[in-house]
Amino acid sequence: MPKKLTLVLATRNAGKTKEMRRMLEGFPVEIRNLDDFGPIPTVEEDGETFEENAYKKAAFTARALGYPALADDSGLVVGALGGAPGVHSARYAGPDATDRQRCEKLLAEMAGKADRSAAFECVLSLAVPEGPALTYEARCEGVIAEAPAGENGFGYDPVFYFPPLGKTFAQIPRDEKNKVSHRGKALAEFGREFDKVFVWLNNHMPAPVPIGCQAEKKH
Repeated sequence: MPKKLTLVLATRNAGKTKEMRRMLEGFPVEIRNLDDFGPIPTVEEDGETFEENAYKKAAFTARALGYPALADDSGLVVGALGGAPGVHSARYAGPDATDRQRCEKLLAEMAGKADRSAAFECVLSLAVPEGPALTYEARCEGVIAEAPAGENGFGYDPVFYFPPLGKTFAQIPRDEKNKVSHRGKALAEFGREFDKVFVWLNNHMPAPVPIGCQAEKKH
């Protein structure tokens, strides 16, 4: 087993961090997130796709902190709303809205709509300080419930009904959700390829630079 390396999750979201740490247990990585470091500028998520935003967050974090960084950008895509909220999922009801307020706005927008099909989409980007990145994508199909249900999860989980299990994501225990969710499937692919990822990281991380006075060579 390769020696443990530090991997920074480019997020301050407690729910997302807890979920990722749990899913990466057993791998030779020390998981840290942005709260483990001093203040760094916030990355503006102004990309037009989940992939653009994920790479932007991962690349900036890797350059700023000097560690490989893993970022995800994910959101809810609703057919009847033309793909909204999409990349704007976190800001759908305003920049300071709560998860409950976001769900309430979504249900109001969906009132009277027959097509309630939706999908959670996730893109993971693993970047190193010099710029290159690996990308993983996954999707989970479901429908928008008529009303919130469940106390687990976060974000839109209470209104995302998953037909194969007959429950919303907020009614499903975390371990069970991780097996079928968009983020869970993307991380599972990341995990299956971890040996290759580790080699890739070692090949792309800059070599350590000696710091301090060096002893003068004697001739």
